[in-house]
This record gives sequence, C-alpha cells and structure tokens, in this order.
Amino acid sequence: MTDIQRKKIHLRSALRQRRNTLLPTQQLVAAQAVINAIVALPNWESAQSIALYLAADGEISTCALEALARGIPKKLFLPRITAANGLCFTRWHADAFLLPNRYNIPEPAESEVHCPVSDLDIIFIPTVGWDQYGGRLGMGGGFYDRTLSGISGPLLVGLAHENQRVAEIPLETWDIVLDYVATDIGLYRCQTRSRC
Repeated sequence: MTDIQRKKIHLRSALRQRRNTLLPTQQLVAAQAVINAIVALPNWESAQSIALYLAADGEISTCALEALARGIPKKLFLPRITAANGLCFTRWHADAFLLPNRYNIPEPAESEVHCPVSDLDIIFIPTVGWDQYGGRLGMGGGFYDRTLSGISGPLLVGLAHENQRVAEIPLETWDIVLDYVATDIGLYRCQTRSRC
C-alpha cells in the first residue's frame, strides 16, 4: 500500500464520520441549499442529459435536484455498475423499477437505454471529500475514476457538504478531477493544480 493510499483511507474515514454526524434535518436543508449552487452552473439551463446518483451513507441527497430536473424537463440517467467494475449511465424514468446492486444502491434495469458518457452534459458525482483544485475523494471503489478517465465533454460536478472540504486531497495518477463542487454554502469552480 502506498503512502497516498494510506492517507486516503484515513481521510475517507474521518470525513465519512464528519458527514454522518449531520442530523436528518441538516441533511434535508443541505440538499435543498445545493439547488441554489446548481442553478448557477454555467451550462445548467442548456444541459439536456444529466447523470445523478442515489445518495447513501450521508451523501448529499439528489431528490430535490431530481424534482427540479424532471420539472424543466431534462433527461436523467443513473449509474449502473458494469461487469468490468466501471459505470454505464442508464436512462432513469420517473416510474422506473430500480433494482439494488451489490452495494444495495438502487439502479435501473440493464435493459434501459444507456447514454455514452461523452454525450452527457453534466455528471453529478457523490463526494466524500474535496479541495479547491477539484481533487475528489470517493468511497474508494474507483468506479467514477475508471469510467471518466480520458473522457471530455460532460461537466463534472461534485456534490458535497461544506464540512467535507479539506486543504488538499492526495491524488494518484488515475484520479479524475472535478470542474465544480456544489455545496450547501455555494458553488466552487475548481482551480487548476499541476500534478507532480
């Protein structure tokens, strides 16, 4: 195990504990407040195809965002775990029957329409920790990193609680970086960081 991997494990544990101390009412208020940040995204109005996620383990809920997007209307997609341990983004209709995956997170049936990643306008990504440079710490499975590596086109937006911000996320060469982070406090455009 590398030094960066050890740092990530420690940081992930601390940040998950931090966000799990939030009360249900605080979680609800945060999810509603994130909407104000999202509508400030530069291409929010023109975006047609949007990837969301279903929150677990204290992540920012996307229920309010789902309702907003469906009301406009925008096409919504949810991630499905593939056999190759990546993600494919599957059309999410309001009345769709969702099935639990191996992590017990609901996802659309495999028979639903898939959207190529490069055809999505915005991908909202669950975030355990983040920094001003777009460094993102996820749950450790690497699903988003594997899927989005080398892809251009969609705007990558992390959704997080403000209290998940740290000075710097340790990154490995395969880690993706975010374009924006939307929190309960506001919208942050990520700065460029050169990798050593």
